[in-house]
Amino acid sequence: MDFKSSPFMYAVGIIIVLFVLAQSVFFLVRAVKRGKELGISSEKMKNTALQSALFSIAPALSIVATVIVLSGALGVVLPWIRLTVIGAIQYETSSAQSALNAMGNAAGISAAITDPEQFTTVAWVMTVGSVMPLVILPFVLKKLQKGIGKAMGKNKVWADIMSAAAFIGIIIAFVGRAILGTGDKSLSTIGDGAGVLSVTGLLSSVGFMLLFSFLVKKFPKLKKIESFAMPLSMFLGMGMVLLVNYVFPAQYLIEWRY
Repeated sequence: MDFKSSPFMYAVGIIIVLFVLAQSVFFLVRAVKRGKELGISSEKMKNTALQSALFSIAPALSIVATVIVLSGALGVVLPWIRLTVIGAIQYETSSAQSALNAMGNAAGISAAITDPEQFTTVAWVMTVGSVMPLVILPFVLKKLQKGIGKAMGKNKVWADIMSAAAFIGIIIAFVGRAILGTGDKSLSTIGDGAGVLSVTGLLSSVGFMLLFSFLVKKFPKLKKIESFAMPLSMFLGMGMVLLVNYVFPAQYLIEWRY
């Protein structure tokens, strides 16, 4: 039996999911009770809950896409556990990749992990990294907000540039790996390094994102799909990769290694 999908892993996942659901129900009940105390109508609370549920669909699609991306290397259960609590594709994939590379696994998340030690290390890196903000923020958030407020008050343009630069830096890391990512020369696995498939995924995802942005600007009635643009682009990009992999024979799926 694959240790990544063992009964123990599923048991841990189910316990965590039930805890998260119980926590959500607890706060929902308290919120409804408090709303009644404040005189808020039941209809208004229902509409608010419905809008919140609809608003969570787009982020949920991104989470599903992240689970799919990581499942090839880590199995389904660990990404499911991680993203049930807290996480995002920018952090989960980069932390898993960094941990595997540090342990000498050049293929990273492009190939299935068969070493329990590597799997455990990835799980710890992904988890501890996500826990730290929850521990630090209660102590530094107030000072951080004041500092950001002062910086934006003095020079809003510079603050916007720094924020955009941080986000672009994360994107560039993914773009760089898709174009020049190193594969393991000792493996014959297609897709563990940059090549036709990774570039197809990159270009098609960007293309779909630009298409959605154009449609939203051109047709204001389609404004509702704006929040779904990124997850849909991710899914469509993965679909294009699958299509190319299916249509072209393996010998034509060029992959460069360094």
